[in-house]
Amino acid sequence: MSKKDAPARPEARLPKGLFDVPAQEIRATEKMLGTIKGVFESYGFEPLDTPAIEYTDALGKFLPDQDRPNEGVFSFKDDDEQWLSLRYDLTAPLARYVAENYQNLPKPFRRYQSGPVWRNEKPGPGRFRQFTQFDADTVGASSVAADAELCMLAADTLEALGVPRGQYVVKVNNRRVLDGLLESIGLSGDANAGKRLAVLRAIDKLDRLGIDGVRALLGKGRKDESGDYTKGAELTPDQVEPILKMIQSEQLSGTDFAAALTGIGGDGLKEVAEIGALVEKAGYGDRIKIDLSVVRGLEYYTGPVFEAELTASIKDDKGQTIRLGSVVSGGRYDGLVERFTGEKVPATGISIGVSRLLFGLQRLGTYKESPAPGPVVVLVLDRDRIADYQKMTQTLRAAGLRAEMYLGDAGMKAQMKYADRRNAPCVVIQGGDEKAKGEVQIKDLILGAKLTSIENRDDYLKKQAEAQFAVPEAQLVEKVREVLDRHKT
Repeated sequence: MSKKDAPARPEARLPKGLFDVPAQEIRATEKMLGTIKGVFESYGFEPLDTPAIEYTDALGKFLPDQDRPNEGVFSFKDDDEQWLSLRYDLTAPLARYVAENYQNLPKPFRRYQSGPVWRNEKPGPGRFRQFTQFDADTVGASSVAADAELCMLAADTLEALGVPRGQYVVKVNNRRVLDGLLESIGLSGDANAGKRLAVLRAIDKLDRLGIDGVRALLGKGRKDESGDYTKGAELTPDQVEPILKMIQSEQLSGTDFAAALTGIGGDGLKEVAEIGALVEKAGYGDRIKIDLSVVRGLEYYTGPVFEAELTASIKDDKGQTIRLGSVVSGGRYDGLVERFTGEKVPATGISIGVSRLLFGLQRLGTYKESPAPGPVVVLVLDRDRIADYQKMTQTLRAAGLRAEMYLGDAGMKAQMKYADRRNAPCVVIQGGDEKAKGEVQIKDLILGAKLTSIENRDDYLKKQAEAQFAVPEAQLVEKVREVLDRHKT
């Protein structure tokens, strides 16, 4: 076959809006998820897992970014010509699960879940097509005490992750308050459903686009930096101004809220005032505030909505101050399970954006994760003795130590470089001379790296002897463990 006829090689490239995750970030994420799980468990929530793929009709009409192909979700048909979709959040699959198993579940049903979700949206800075969420939901409780509890859960979770009070705020609003305002400017009824949804999505972009961007999306539309045009809600100036006035209100305490919204909120005003009173009584009034700009973009929310935001200054890789936006969000969705059962089933929940929260915590310096120590590396000096080196490696593993045998083809110098890149705390060496004596050499790489900073000759020689030493092969596990214990802190 000539070069001209050879098949073209695929280009190694990552799809837009997706990202690879290296080992250190995976470990940092797992540690953070463990902390979140502990807080959620302390509130009595139980774990649940649901599939990544659902029937598209089970996800319902509440889909993100409906101007995009596949209406904001990644969809395909199965062999039975049924449409399937990757889940866009963890709430819609929960509603399907509750509807299927309602008779066998305790009511209220309290669950938490963590997993990836997918959005077929235009990617951009901080906006990905795949990301991880960590949710907690209470299904079957109509009292706003359930909503207040979730706001307190968000606050306790952030503090457990090292965010001090004063560097975050949990903001609360109610969709019924906004509904009352929209009704007052002539946007009630089914005929205006599309406009109301466009308004919700416009307001939900306030933290990313600012007030001018929202104003454009409430009007004719907006062109972004790339030249793409997003059609607006096409409201008149007289309709736009009351909305902008509402979302630019300062965060309010429970006592100020009633005075600010007299005549607009109706039942929504009453519910949010009640949440304000509950959190204040529980000692959370300094961290949980009413904020009229919170609406949440998904259409299925029916009552209280809330989000938590880190308020401290955060800088990007270029040193520029950025606004991270919400790291926890949620609200009440009393109609989601009813789609399946035909019966009213109240529900409320919160969702943590795991990657965004981890990024914010790392930037604030409140959540530091040191590189995890690598495995002990057993060097291979004699190729005809692979079985001996493999036995040593298995002996270390059997003792509960993390170990690997070098599997490449390089010599000793390259093997030592490999161990350094693997962040190995020590290596095990056995050449022909050591084998004849029944010994192994243990080289402490962490201590060895510090030798060049020692100026006193006697101290240097002492540490050098500690950094590499010979031991009987029978003491391999014991002496390796001593090296590891030496560096535990």
